[in-house]
Amino acid sequence: MKKVAIIGGGASGLVCAIECARAGLDVTLFEQNEKCGKKILVSGNGKCNITNKFLHFEDFEGENKRVVETVLERFGFKEQQNYFASLGLLLTSKEEGRCYPYSMEAKSVLDVLLSASKQYGVKIKIGVKVEKVQKDFTLVLENGEKNKFDKVVIAAGSKAASHLGGSESGYEIAKSFGHTVNQPYPSLVQLCSSSRYPKMMSGVKLEAEVTLLVNGLKEQHLKGDLLFTDYGLSGLAVLDLSQKASWALSQHYAVDIQINLLPEWNQTHLASHIVAIAKNNPGYTIETVLHTLLPLKVVRTLLVFLDIDPQSRRMDMKLVKRIVFRLQHWNFAINDTKGFRYAEVSGGGVKTEEIEPRTFESKKRKGLYLVGEVLDVVGRRGGYNFAFAWGSGYLCAQAIIGK
Repeated sequence: MKKVAIIGGGASGLVCAIECARAGLDVTLFEQNEKCGKKILVSGNGKCNITNKFLHFEDFEGENKRVVETVLERFGFKEQQNYFASLGLLLTSKEEGRCYPYSMEAKSVLDVLLSASKQYGVKIKIGVKVEKVQKDFTLVLENGEKNKFDKVVIAAGSKAASHLGGSESGYEIAKSFGHTVNQPYPSLVQLCSSSRYPKMMSGVKLEAEVTLLVNGLKEQHLKGDLLFTDYGLSGLAVLDLSQKASWALSQHYAVDIQINLLPEWNQTHLASHIVAIAKNNPGYTIETVLHTLLPLKVVRTLLVFLDIDPQSRRMDMKLVKRIVFRLQHWNFAINDTKGFRYAEVSGGGVKTEEIEPRTFESKKRKGLYLVGEVLDVVGRRGGYNFAFAWGSGYLCAQAIIGK
C-alpha cells in the first residue's frame, strides 16, 4: 500500500488527504498548527465563501495560467458542487456567484472535512512541523522523529495570515528539491498611503469608484466599498485592487489610487447642482453645501487639501469646477501594503512551469506534488482561491491514486 505524506492541513491538503484515503492509501497529514483549517474558519467572515459559480481562469493571476485552466476544466464549479454534496455538504449561491455552505457557517465545512478524513482513516498529526524532506522522502520532524513515505504532497500554504499559521515552510521544502520560488507578495490586503489625508478621514466608509494607477497608467478600475483609515485605504474595492497594486509595489513601480467620491454624477451636472444650492441658500458656507453630498470629515479634508476656507460663501463656477474635479479625481500615493500578517492570500510562490499541470507532480522529483497556495497562483476575492485549492488537491489525489 502506498504511504502518502501530506504537509499542511488547509483546504488543498484536506481534500487531497480525503481522496487518497478514500481510495485505500495509507495517508498521514502533518499540520504544524494546533488545529487544521484555521483559514477556512475565518473565511467569508466566518461563513466560508467556498467557491464561485462563475469560475474563469482570467480571475486568477500568476506566471503561467495553464495550471488554472486545467483545474477549472476538470474540477470546475459543477464538479466542486457535486464533490461537496458527496460529503453531505450542500452549497447555496449568493451575489456575484459566491457560494457558501447551506448552514452559512464555516465550521460546518471544516467539520465535514475532518469527519471525512477520520472516516476514511487519514492519520492527522496536529502541532507537528516537518523540518525537512530528504531526497528519499524521509520526513524529518521538528522533534527529530523520521518517517519514510512513497509520495509527498506539499500543501503548506503561503506567508499570508501568519497569525493563522501562514509561513514559508512550503517554499523552503520545494526549494530543497530544486524548485524556483517567485517572490511572494501580499494579496487581498489593505493599502498604506504616504498621504496625510486618509488619516484625516479615518473611519469614513462609502461607495466610490476606485482606479489603480501604476506608473501613471490606469491598470484597474471598479466600484465598491472604500474605507479611509489611519494608515491609508481599506474596504472591499481596495482589497480587489490590492493584488495588482501589491505586485507593482514589489517591482518598485509608482502606485496611486485615484478615487471618485461621487461616481453617479457627471462633472457638469454636479457643478451645476452645487452652484444651485449655493445660489438658493446664500447664507450657506461652502462646508455646508458640500456636506449635503458627503460626510463632514471628507468635506473638511478636501477643503484643507484644496486650501479653501470652509466658512467661505463665495462659490463661483470656476471654484466649484475645481472642487468637483478633485472630488472625482483624488489621488493618493500608495507606498506599501499592510503586509502578509493582514493579507488573506499571497501572490508569487513555486513556479507552476515546474509542475505537471494535470497532476501537480513536480518536474524536479517524481513522487513529489505541490498544491494550493504554495504555487504561484492567486485568485480574486469571492471564492476563487478556495476553488483552486480544492481543485488542485483533488486532481493531485487522482494522480497519486493512478486515475
